[in-house]
Amino acid sequence: MSKPIVAILGRPNVGKSTLFNRLTGGRTAIVEDTPGVTRDRLYRDAEWQGKRFTLIDTGGLDFGGKEESISHQVKRQAEIALQEADVLLFVVDGRTGLMFEDELIAHLLRKSKKPVILVVNKIESFHDNLDFYEFYRLGLGDPLPISAEHGLNIGDLLDLLIKEFAEISWEEEPDYIKIAVVGRPNVGKSSLVNVILGEERVIVSSLPGTTRDAIDSPFHRQGQDYLLIDTAGMRRKGKIVQKTERFSVNRALKSIERCDVVLIILDALEGVTEQDQRIAGYVHEAGKGAIIVVNKWDLVEKERQTMAEYQEKIRRDLSFMTYAPILFVSAFTKQRVMNILEMVNFVEKEQHKRVKTSVLNEVISEAVLFTPPPTYKGRRLKIYYCAQVGIKPPHFVFFINDPQLVHFSYWRYLENKLRENFGFEGVALRLTARKREE
Repeated sequence: MSKPIVAILGRPNVGKSTLFNRLTGGRTAIVEDTPGVTRDRLYRDAEWQGKRFTLIDTGGLDFGGKEESISHQVKRQAEIALQEADVLLFVVDGRTGLMFEDELIAHLLRKSKKPVILVVNKIESFHDNLDFYEFYRLGLGDPLPISAEHGLNIGDLLDLLIKEFAEISWEEEPDYIKIAVVGRPNVGKSSLVNVILGEERVIVSSLPGTTRDAIDSPFHRQGQDYLLIDTAGMRRKGKIVQKTERFSVNRALKSIERCDVVLIILDALEGVTEQDQRIAGYVHEAGKGAIIVVNKWDLVEKERQTMAEYQEKIRRDLSFMTYAPILFVSAFTKQRVMNILEMVNFVEKEQHKRVKTSVLNEVISEAVLFTPPPTYKGRRLKIYYCAQVGIKPPHFVFFINDPQLVHFSYWRYLENKLRENFGFEGVALRLTARKREE
């Protein structure tokens, strides 16, 4: 990693996510009074006094979970974060006082031999307050009283962190390709993420809604740095009941905005649903690179033309996104999963493609000559010239006689001609009309 990594650890409901949000300067982690709201590891960058570091928010360490339970998997996720981190923030609750679970966690942290800052949260007043002194019994040095909710003593906490970074070398942040993984609940997004990463970074359960936050997972593969963003399954608005899930869906939409390429995950057994069409529409409107990934392909009974027929149906159902490549994979058998990154690299390069103005206008002139624009109220559209003015997404401006004469069907015709001649596979194009000044 290019920056020091700081993991926030502790038992459930001590305010880890509130502290995470305070240190990263936003509402990144979902905060509720319900224990166990944070289930996966969240990664975000923070900065203090010119020093940048990566902060990890983890689920609460619950030592009572059964082997196959969600709480047991949360514990495993926190233990992995402990291994990755350079510095550990151990958060305890100053209101409830020292608990037996705190002592178990302290024993785990002492065994790690890593720097630990003991943070006593929920201390509202530092005058004549003895609530946090009992935490000296944990044997982790001086406890630091704070209030993450009200921002008290946060500066002192960050100063302590900076001191721990003194021995860590600083490097430039990698040039990430950011990949968002989106789809309906229970289509296998987290399973695919884990296969791509080659580790159990994200909790996998058959229970829909297991992933509640957008989870950033940086990794390096064959000379390229990636940031994989697993998002919560997006239900239709009418089916979102819990406040937590509504936050999760909003965060998934924000993840689309900040990524480079989106993997739209479909369930091979269910095909394209109305909600899949809505999700693909979000991606298209955002102008992001798009790859349609059909998961659970191993469960489909196949005949000679099954894949071709399935692909044709996807093209019909997602007619506005015919430019997106389609991959048929299985997270369970790992069939063709490794092809995903290869396609991501290709689509990301297509997003940066630029066309020379002279070559572009040759293609447009030929297209207009072959199929002239239709007339409207006795007037015909005239295209004087075209220029590419942007990338990610590629943006083309057409200088014409009157923007009101542009019909949607002819716009689509010109877009298809651009794709036929220059590719732009997996990339949404932006075409705008501008009246030429006489």
